[in-house]
Amino acid sequence: MEIRAQFPNEQSRAGEFTRQADAFRGRVTADGSSGYPAEPGRYHLYVSWACPWAHRTMIVRELKQLKGVIGMTVVDPIRDERGWAFREGSGHSLDPLNGFQFLSEAYRATDPHYRGRVTVPVLWDTVTKRIVTNSDDDLMRIFNNEFNRFTDSPLDLYPEALRQEIDELNTFVYENVNDGVYRAGFATSQRAYERAVMRLFDALDQLDARLATRRFLFGADFVETDWRLFVTLIRFDAVYHGHFKCNLRRIVDYPHLFGYLRDLYQTDGIAGTVNFDHIKRHYYLTHHEINPTSIVPLGPVQDLTATHGRERLA
Repeated sequence: MEIRAQFPNEQSRAGEFTRQADAFRGRVTADGSSGYPAEPGRYHLYVSWACPWAHRTMIVRELKQLKGVIGMTVVDPIRDERGWAFREGSGHSLDPLNGFQFLSEAYRATDPHYRGRVTVPVLWDTVTKRIVTNSDDDLMRIFNNEFNRFTDSPLDLYPEALRQEIDELNTFVYENVNDGVYRAGFATSQRAYERAVMRLFDALDQLDARLATRRFLFGADFVETDWRLFVTLIRFDAVYHGHFKCNLRRIVDYPHLFGYLRDLYQTDGIAGTVNFDHIKRHYYLTHHEINPTSIVPLGPVQDLTATHGRERLA
């Protein structure tokens, strides 16, 4: 039987998934020194409800109260060989800015020679008519720091006193959990799959232990690392456990991680950034090499609104 990778250009000979780098790394700055000054109404965010990387940026936009400052359009969750598409439907829409049919048109408008995989999120500049950045890492920091004079939110998800520790834990979470589920799910060899799964669950065990004595990863208040972890946890039992074969345990089986997940989900505005219909249809209907029957499972049944009891932790 021929073994085919979901994304052949991002697969090693050993069967390991190696994610492509972000193509565009421009920055919006409060003082405009980057060439992209922070201005209300100038920038537009293209996202997918399904994508965890895009989800991070939606969360920071929500928490920082930037919905009236930075517009947003959601792509169709069903991605085919043409890539992410703009279609009118439930929870997604046509492109209101440029009339693009596919997000790839934004990439080509920015770089006519671009040949990599088209990804979300994308921050589009309506003045220069090009992509500023497609890096969720950059966008989380941009939304946190550079638009402060246009919002009433005092929230700082990247406090200066914790930056080194945040960066270190971000790397741990990304390599073992965020990207770890993909390294397991997109593996095309048994060894690559098992290595990724063991690293994933070792990391989840460590994080569960860390959360036994503190409400969030760094104490009583959440920071950006919590939301980086959240976007994987919220998809885990619905998608990664079965679809990506990350099935040693579920998040519901972890006493502290599951309460922590419910706590974050119940934060004001966050439930509105979670769309399980888009999440499940995207993964199960577009990863044909993994799920050739395109059957979307009904479960799992989980109550994310149940009392979490984590307020008592510092």
